This record gives sequence, structure tokens and C-alpha cells, in this order.
Amino acid sequence: MWSAGIGLISNMPHSRIWLAAIALGIVVLLLVFSAPILRSIGSVYIRENPLVKADIIVVLAGDSLGNRILKGAELAREGYAPKVLASSGGSTYGRPESDLAVDFAVKHGYSPNLFIPGHWSAFSTVEEAGKAIKVLRQRGAHKVIVVTTLWHTARSGRIYRRLAPDMQFYLVGAEDPMWHHGNWWEDREGRKTFFLEGVKTIADFLRI
Repeated sequence: MWSAGIGLISNMPHSRIWLAAIALGIVVLLLVFSAPILRSIGSVYIRENPLVKADIIVVLAGDSLGNRILKGAELAREGYAPKVLASSGGSTYGRPESDLAVDFAVKHGYSPNLFIPGHWSAFSTVEEAGKAIKVLRQRGAHKVIVVTTLWHTARSGRIYRRLAPDMQFYLVGAEDPMWHHGNWWEDREGRKTFFLEGVKTIADFLRI
């Protein structure tokens, strides 16, 4: 079998042997390095900052699992800021998303006095940021920790800094089980998350 294969290769023109070797090399590289490459591609969505003590923590809306609000509450409990502004994207069954998020955190042992629910509707991160920044200015905040899902940190950071260049924003990412710790390609939900965040990132760069 091996001798037949070697004989077949030896009878091939040199140009075809080189092409076959290159093709085989590409396949091997993809098999060996596909995971690191895909993980690296996904990392462009992630931009976290070192933790600092801030005036307030803002928890972005849009996380039905509650990981964002629990992360923000945990940071406040650890002394990084005295209050947590729970943002809102809208209402669910007649209740503001921020109220539902606060209730969820309280059920996990956090004091309701820790939170400031933001009662507004927003259809994009840009719109949400504009309304949150208005509250931050009213409260005289300058250093702000922004908590969102890990894959949302890069875009959120750009938006907040663009809308309020006079403030300092420090992005912190909460885990998302659909992201699989960076292995986003492992299932359909992870791939959808990667694709949708890519579309939104491009839209933000184009301001559409």
C-alpha cells in the first residue's frame, strides 16, 4: 500500500507534487491552529480594563441570565463603587428590565439599597449609553465602571467614551455560557452571538 502510494507520487509532475504538499500543509495547519485562530478572531470583541475604584458602576441591559447585574453587585460589595446603576432596555410583561435585574440581585443576597434602577427604554447600546450618561452627569460621576457581557466590552467601551470623552470608563466583562470561554464556534448559539456582534460592530463603525 505504502509502496503504491510512493510510486503514485513519484510518477506525478513536480508542480503537482508541490501543489499537493502545499494543500496538505494548509489542511494540517487548519487542523492544528484552527481553535487558536478562531479564539483570536473572537477576542477582537473583548476590551477589559484593570479594576479601579470608581464613583459608580453601570450595568448594561440585555442579559436575561443575570450575570451582568451579579457581576456589578459583586464589584460594589468588594468596594469598587458605592452604587450600581442598573440600565434598562425596556419592559418585560409590564415591568422595567432594571427592576427585574435588581430583584434578581436581591434574591442572590445583595441589598436593594445598593442599586439605582434606570427606568428608560432603549433600542441600541448607543441609545442606552446616552440615557445612562445623562444620569451619570446628574450624579456628578467622573470615573465609571461599565459592566456588560465579555464579548460586548469593546463596542460598549468605544460608545461610552465617544459620547462622554470627559469621563473615564473602565469596562468589565461578565461571563456568557454561550461564549464558551472564547470557544464561540462550538455551537449554534455561540456562532450566532459572534455573527450578530460582528454586524453591530460594523454598524457602529459606520454610524448606522
